[in-house]
Amino acid sequence: MSEAPSTAPVCYRHPSRETYIRCTRCDRPICPDCMNEASVGHQCPECVSEGKRTQRQARTAFGGSSIGRAGYATQALIAINVLVMVISAIAGGPRAIAGAGGWFGLMGDDTPVTRWASVLGYAPYVLGGPLHGIAAGEWWRLVTAMFVHYGVLHLLLNMMLLWQLGRYLEEKLGPLRFLALYLLAGIGGNVAAYVTTAPNAPAAGASTSIFGLVLAMIVVNRRLRLDVTQLIPLLVVNLIFTFSVPNVSVAGHLGGLVAGGVVAFILAYAPARRRTQIQAAGCAAVFVVLLIAAVMRTQILLG
Repeated sequence: MSEAPSTAPVCYRHPSRETYIRCTRCDRPICPDCMNEASVGHQCPECVSEGKRTQRQARTAFGGSSIGRAGYATQALIAINVLVMVISAIAGGPRAIAGAGGWFGLMGDDTPVTRWASVLGYAPYVLGGPLHGIAAGEWWRLVTAMFVHYGVLHLLLNMMLLWQLGRYLEEKLGPLRFLALYLLAGIGGNVAAYVTTAPNAPAAGASTSIFGLVLAMIVVNRRLRLDVTQLIPLLVVNLIFTFSVPNVSVAGHLGGLVAGGVVAFILAYAPARRRTQIQAAGCAAVFVVLLIAAVMRTQILLG
């Protein structure tokens, strides 16, 4: 005599397995391998995936993504700077790393990479050669200059500060807002160097962005009502360094400081209502002002 077929429900993903457990969201039967613990009961894999897609992402105090806690943007910026230094050393030889003079002989030499990427107003690389620079249409220099360095010491000093300041600010602002701050501070410093220094004086380094991050930390901490007394000495020391060490772009450092402070203020003090739109508009306005300053300087040099 044959047995009556089983009427027990089976897992919708594993039909050979009987189960009396059901997903609390879709009510489909699920076996132990398909169960995911929820606040109430268990959920199936599909409902868990759907919940992750529709779940509202956690935000920082300034509207940024909480993924900034991982510091991916800071790590990426450091990786780009190191990679450019490696390429510069390959193109320029050992003296691109150190031993070319400056800072007790520890600075690196000029290379084809630094010549191509640094801030240069309007001048030839060699006497009698073709004119190069931003006024000659090489506008990329306003961005690329913040990623090239004259030697490993120059690179290490900037990357140490970027690692310390960048991770903190990226956590507070989120990666996208932090990148906007970093890039606009760097462009601000490079525009300041372009506008105020001699057209044949090159300038490069991440310090334009770094100075912006220093003031940004003060602005952000003030907005969060945190103590800023320990940050003031850092700013003062960097300013003393700027004005006392030869061959340092004073205009670039101060321009990055001001631009970074302005952008940080926009990001930190934008009202919660329509915050993202106001932050985006404010950052765009800073970029437009910098662009206008660069265009006016170009007209002067070409006039």
